[in-house]
Amino acid sequence: MSKFKIERALISVFDKSYLLDLLKVLAENGVEILSSGGTANTIRDAGFKVTDVSDYTGSPEVFAGRVKTLHPKVHGGILLRRENPEDIAEAETYGIKPIDLVVVNLYPFMEKIREGADDKTAMELVDIGGVALLRAAAKNFPYVAVLNKTRQYGDFIKAYTSAEGITLEIRRRWAADAFTHTAIYDSAVAHYFTGDLFLHGSQGVDLRYGENPHQTARWYKSANAGLSRVRQLHGKEMSYINVLDIEAAVNIVGDFSQPACVIIKHTTPCGLAIGYSPKQAYERAYSCDTRSPFGGIVGFNTEVDKDTADILAELFLEAVAAPSFTDRALAVLQKKKNLRLIETAKFRLDKSERRIVSVSGGFLSQEGDYAEISKDDFKVMTKLTPTAEQWEALVFGAKAVKWAKSNAVVLNNRWQTLGIGCGQTSRVGSVEIAVANAARFGHSLQDAVMASDAFFPFPDSVEEAAKVGIKAVVQPGGSVKDEEVIKAADELGITMVFTGKRHFRH
Repeated sequence: MSKFKIERALISVFDKSYLLDLLKVLAENGVEILSSGGTANTIRDAGFKVTDVSDYTGSPEVFAGRVKTLHPKVHGGILLRRENPEDIAEAETYGIKPIDLVVVNLYPFMEKIREGADDKTAMELVDIGGVALLRAAAKNFPYVAVLNKTRQYGDFIKAYTSAEGITLEIRRRWAADAFTHTAIYDSAVAHYFTGDLFLHGSQGVDLRYGENPHQTARWYKSANAGLSRVRQLHGKEMSYINVLDIEAAVNIVGDFSQPACVIIKHTTPCGLAIGYSPKQAYERAYSCDTRSPFGGIVGFNTEVDKDTADILAELFLEAVAAPSFTDRALAVLQKKKNLRLIETAKFRLDKSERRIVSVSGGFLSQEGDYAEISKDDFKVMTKLTPTAEQWEALVFGAKAVKWAKSNAVVLNNRWQTLGIGCGQTSRVGSVEIAVANAARFGHSLQDAVMASDAFFPFPDSVEEAAKVGIKAVVQPGGSVKDEEVIKAADELGITMVFTGKRHFRH
């Protein structure tokens, strides 16, 4: 098969980044360029020769540029089957010339909707001609190359200037990218109108393995959101569990304004703390449970410095996630060949994004649990009112217990967790485990607080907490036996506040 030739290209782009690099290569190879509107002006202003689509078709742009490329000479030139005699004859009859390259990117509908565009603005950003051009070019990939992203320009230039040229395999891959792009774009428009959920992501990244080594796994990333924006700086490839644990870590520490550190095992915190520095936060988080952090993931909401890196390096960890690392910290941690270092500075939480869980034969969807936790929303239910120090501890505990597996109970002071009980079938069982863990690692619970992710169905949990010195409790409330639980707290000299929000995490 002869080398793929490009005699004519159609270029119509909203994002004009890196366009000059592409134009230079096309001009050097004598490619005729068709364009319209702002793109044509950009090409002309850069000193390159360009034919306006309206001059080529003989039809003017109408409705303020809304209709310009929707013409038989344009789409005929793209869809022309070069080896079909009937197509060739019709093309000659109607003056249709082959178009071998289509370079199109679309109006930024999704980006503007995220910014809160109104209906009028949104509808002006629904791309019609661009989508039609991409689909036509992708459909006819045996004869046409199609580019829909600026990052493809480098690959195009490399292939186009190589001895082999732009192969059929490359054109097929670009066609698949174009169809994927238009599918995502159309789903975003449909979601705007209907609210229906459409699942899509990038082609997917192979992970080291799934939940277990015998399971394969892939990571499909949504564009420019959440974990798709984090960057791995060092270490071996990620596994399925690593991704889930890193997400948990980033979300948890993101709830705190002070330097915070969390140690994660199986998406649940085994230690969470705040401090005046990342080192102090880590030391407090580690002291909560010195047995569980082995093989865990550590997350920070502040830069990791060398002092922190020195003590992190003493323990076997799967990953450390932080907004950034100092050069000296990286020098220390990169000595551990397999340790994954994850830079989270560009992590952006989209609180409007719905959470998806697959089930047999379908999937479940719900809003994310991103409700703000604030003292202003708490209501004191007992005769005793929390002290200033207890208020700090109660807010900390309410934030911490939100991220533990239900049924969840956290025992803590205002700086750190002291005992965590979670994943139990009874709430009092979680209390007993939290108390036992605190004792095992030498934490006094005298004057500590207890946080629960859901209401107490009976007074027994409060009674167990009182035995070890707990003096304040935060819980959502909502049980038919709330009055009994409040009465028990009053009799035991415990202050209790209700948040009004349950935080189950399955």
